[in-house]
Amino acid sequence: MKKICHISSVHRGLDIRIFRKECISLANAGYDTHLVIDASAADIAEAATHGVTVHPVAPDMGGGRLSRMIAHTRRCYQTARELDAHLYHFHDPELIPYGVMLARAGKKVIFDAHEDLVGDIHAKDWVPVRARRAVAAIAGAVQDFGARRFSAVVAATPFIGSLFVCLAKRVVVVNNFPLLHELPPAREVNINQRTSVCYVGNIHKHRGIQEMVKAIGLSDEELLLAGDFRAGPLRDEVTGYDGWRHVRECGVVDRKGVADIMAQSFAGMVIFHPVPNFINAQPIKMFEYMSAGVPVIASDFPLWREFIEGNQCGICVDHTRPEAIAAAIRHLRTHPEDVIRMGANGRRATAEKYRWDREEAKLLSLYRALLEDCQRSRSLSDADDHRLSEA
Repeated sequence: MKKICHISSVHRGLDIRIFRKECISLANAGYDTHLVIDASAADIAEAATHGVTVHPVAPDMGGGRLSRMIAHTRRCYQTARELDAHLYHFHDPELIPYGVMLARAGKKVIFDAHEDLVGDIHAKDWVPVRARRAVAAIAGAVQDFGARRFSAVVAATPFIGSLFVCLAKRVVVVNNFPLLHELPPAREVNINQRTSVCYVGNIHKHRGIQEMVKAIGLSDEELLLAGDFRAGPLRDEVTGYDGWRHVRECGVVDRKGVADIMAQSFAGMVIFHPVPNFINAQPIKMFEYMSAGVPVIASDFPLWREFIEGNQCGICVDHTRPEAIAAAIRHLRTHPEDVIRMGANGRRATAEKYRWDREEAKLLSLYRALLEDCQRSRSLSDADDHRLSEA
């Protein structure tokens, strides 16, 4: 079996895209699949049941952000290098220098671009505003340098893929679409028991937490909030809103927890701000709501409107107006027939268009092509060695 190694220094545990989609798909296809990531003993045991070997590398929490990032990425690289895999597939921009080192050592290397790196830096609160343009330019130059040297770039969206078409040897868009049947829809006969609105994901001001809580207060419904909402000025502000009394915090939940939350919800919200990294994004939560038969209330970005209104599976709103978000919530709460219709449309769209198994086929095709190239190169090298020995 060909040994492959996925590496992430930023993500933790059994990440949905990295582990549950890509690694499991590759293990099922017969590859000796390894994952270097910050993981618990339970994560390691679960991964083994799917044929994936996890090599845990925990970050050192004693230093600051920069020191942790530098030291942790190096430890991830060292662990991965010792595996001596045929192909390396990494998921974080800070690993780019190590990806270049692996490529120079003769390894096949894939960079999985989850985000628009330059756009994302412009929205990072921990980067000083005056420094963001310079930091983004440096990060973009490093990314471009690496992309030219890697065997391929896998992009999570068509927009991200377009950023690499003139740089990389191969660019393959592998959309982060849902696994069919992972989040089964609640039965339509129980529609009147779906009495909440939900948000599942990272909690941040650019992801609309302030607007969502204000809107839920105006609508007088319940918000099921799942995610890590850490202590700090943003939490202090939001928990002081009148709408917070309508919020039920669920914390970080596993996949069963996600399914349970969606089964209780007549709508799911994706109220992101129009920062550069979000306008052309394809948030997985949006497609997961659709696959679970939950109508989507989303920011009115042109691309998102194409997904939501184009498939008649939700309502697009002005993200800056909590009263508009509240109006969409009230409409769905008082029109259960629309919830049923939009939910069915969302399920149909994911079943017909936005499904992981089609993306899996593109990923497996790329792996076959790269590893065949590797085999041909080794065969030619062996033939050259044989000719030299005869001479």
